[in-house]
Amino acid sequence: MLHEFLTLHRDAIIERARTKVAQRRVPLASQEELAHGVPAFLSQLTALLREELRPPPSAPVTTTGERAHEAMGGTADHQGDAVLRAGMTVAQVVEGYGDVCQAITEHASKTNATISVDEYRTLNLCLDVAVARAVTAFSSARDRRVATEQTEQLGVLAHEMRNLLSTAMLSYQALKGGAVGIDGSTGAVLGRSLRGLRDIIDRSLTEVRLAATLRNPERVELGQFIEEMEVVAALDAKAKGLALSVPTVQHRLAVHVDRPLLASAVGNLLQNAIKFTPAGGRVSLTGYRNATHILIDVEDGCGGLAEGYAETMFRPFDRKGAKTSGLGLGLKISHDAVAANGGQIHVRNLPGTGCVFSIALPPVA
Repeated sequence: MLHEFLTLHRDAIIERARTKVAQRRVPLASQEELAHGVPAFLSQLTALLREELRPPPSAPVTTTGERAHEAMGGTADHQGDAVLRAGMTVAQVVEGYGDVCQAITEHASKTNATISVDEYRTLNLCLDVAVARAVTAFSSARDRRVATEQTEQLGVLAHEMRNLLSTAMLSYQALKGGAVGIDGSTGAVLGRSLRGLRDIIDRSLTEVRLAATLRNPERVELGQFIEEMEVVAALDAKAKGLALSVPTVQHRLAVHVDRPLLASAVGNLLQNAIKFTPAGGRVSLTGYRNATHILIDVEDGCGGLAEGYAETMFRPFDRKGAKTSGLGLGLKISHDAVAANGGQIHVRNLPGTGCVFSIALPPVA
């Protein structure tokens, strides 16, 4: 039985999986993932394989997928919440399951162990269910946070759109890796997210027509916001072959901003950083506090700015002397979005290396 193989070769599989996780460039591995995440993922998959093969005590469940979902139950949700609370990002959780499954198949091949077609199908099914539950648990937790905020209707709609989009992108990331199929649980999560986005957009267009502006300042936890931006940026960075570094944000740091406006500003900076950093380079997103402000830094590896360009680059369509042609309106939008939130944006040139865009916002208690 496959679960017996996993138990017998647990240490070797963990070592192989940790090597794969440590070599992963997007998202970069954390010490928490290496030390505790990999063993937790393997333990969960082993338990699921064991439970999935055990016949139900009462009426049988009709499909293998339903048995896997029933076997996981609250245990999978609890373990998924535990690794997220331990400091791992949802992107690390999604990729971590895939790395462990690859380590299992590679070690089985190395030791000439036989994995039957049914066992391999069951392993992929358990992976699919685990990823789908991790993505769903992450989105549900964020939905609960949004629901507790005292926001206006338009603010709620904007948050719902971001939640659905993030869920869809996470599902797409898992599907693109080929570890799970479009017809499985992860594909179903993607479908639900896209349908939800369609409905939200239809309603939002009507609201926008009725509203002169869309502003909803609220208290935003910096750590949660940075994690959301990481999820989106990780897809683009991975496609470009870049390392994405997102250090852990100090607990309880917060700003009072219009979240969609701030997300637009940071998103533009990240898109530019990824676009103009050569393949194999590194982009970083950092949130922290200095003596007076909350800062969000985006550092790239573009090679540095042309002399005098830093003073003019936030003007619309001003690309004079820039090595990175294409900058212009996006930076102006970032500048205006930050200013609308009571903040400032600056750029620091790193000649021969890159540059750091820094957003400074007033902190809140």
